[in-house]
Amino acid sequence: MSGVVYRVDWLPGTDLLSGRCHCGARHEAEDPVAMWEWMLAHPDHPTVSEEEHTP
Repeated sequence: MSGVVYRVDWLPGTDLLSGRCHCGARHEAEDPVAMWEWMLAHPDHPTVSEEEHTP
């Protein structure tokens, strides 16, 4: 997996983490474990837009 980059940033003023997978998908979560599970689920993780539109 050389060259694969995962990025997680804390959103100041919140309890949220913002993550970006190397494929460009984005996700927000409060739980760091949930964030890493989402990232490591590539390519089967949903994108933020898919999650927002789930009833």
